[in-house]
Amino acid sequence: MSIGTLYTTPAQPQGQRIRAIAAFGGLQIDVAQDYVHNETNRTDAYKAKFASGKIPAFEDKEGFTLFESSAISRYVASLAPNSTLLGSSAHETALIDQWSAYAEHEVMAYAYVSLGLCRGSLTPYNKPIDQTYRDKHTRSIGVLEKHLSTRTFLVGHRITLADITLASILKVSFTYFIDPQARASHPNLVRYFETIVNQPKFKDIFGPIEYAEKALQYVPPPKPAKEAKPAAPPAAKEEKPKAKPKKEEEDDDDEPLVPEEPKAKNPLDALPKSTFNLEDWKRAYSNLDTRGKGGSIEWFYEKFDKEGFSIWRVDFKYNDELTQVFMSSNQIGGFFNRLEASRKYLFGSMGVLGKANDSVISGVFILRGPDAQPVVDVAPDWESYTYKKLDLENDADKAYFEAALAWDLEFDGKAWADGKNFK
Repeated sequence: MSIGTLYTTPAQPQGQRIRAIAAFGGLQIDVAQDYVHNETNRTDAYKAKFASGKIPAFEDKEGFTLFESSAISRYVASLAPNSTLLGSSAHETALIDQWSAYAEHEVMAYAYVSLGLCRGSLTPYNKPIDQTYRDKHTRSIGVLEKHLSTRTFLVGHRITLADITLASILKVSFTYFIDPQARASHPNLVRYFETIVNQPKFKDIFGPIEYAEKALQYVPPPKPAKEAKPAAPPAAKEEKPKAKPKKEEEDDDDEPLVPEEPKAKNPLDALPKSTFNLEDWKRAYSNLDTRGKGGSIEWFYEKFDKEGFSIWRVDFKYNDELTQVFMSSNQIGGFFNRLEASRKYLFGSMGVLGKANDSVISGVFILRGPDAQPVVDVAPDWESYTYKKLDLENDADKAYFEAALAWDLEFDGKAWADGKNFK
């Protein structure tokens, strides 16, 4: 009997992950056959069930609904009878959560930024940013290579949720970025990946693996073809000064080259010049005490330009899904990684407030311009957060802003437990 219906596409790695978890746990899960991506998920009926309007999404036979792949994966794994997918002890379960979070917030996040840049689906191509994320991806798989040098699986001696999560993500890495040279230097990772995806229950789900022969590279769009000049009419014969030698060649050399296509400009760069220098603020915040005379908050109020910049409170929408504090902190780090393309327009201070299984993610952004979306929508998961503009003339808003900067924010009885800055 089916446990419910999964909305996904055949090639979506997150959907493959959930199907593999169900298969390993001996569960039947139906895939919505009438789902059409970017059509079905934009309907009011779909959004009434799944507020994010994204895939994967899941609905069980009683009408219980879930979106976000990590939540669905864990739920499906919990339904599997006599399964070790979630571990056999509290320690194992914590380690499984640890490696699942690492796979999503490190390996997947870095690979997807470079993939989006090369495909032009994320932001205008930026080679330094692309290279930064490739380097981070290389470091992240290096951690896995070392860990797997003495282990068959990530946790314990049997396949767990963490292994299936990582394998679904590594499929993208092996397809686009881990070329023959990289595979040769990561033999344990290759062995591990092939062990997972070639399990009999998984082979039909993950399908044949197409390994990259060369790491994906950005290919600029072709330049427009140079138009041929119409033939000039024959000139009337007349006496004229003798042409200088090679004049014709010089004319050819002086032909203007077809200009390169201009790089797409960020509309934020067209805003009126501001007197507030964000990079100076980042240095002041890093080098000065936050509160007190001569501190960074005092510096901020002396320099801030409310016409050129705005202050926003940022809250995670799905705090009921948060578990361990370190995992929630990693989630902030992953979000900040995906905001990399807006680094010159943004400063952030966000934290985890509370304790394990009773926490929230909140903080503040200082960003260029009067609206948040043009700055934050470079991150694919920006809609997982709410954004409320703060008015520093309002005492409550001002206090919230200062406490988030000082990392002593507290509300609803939850104290600041851990934090990260985007600088």
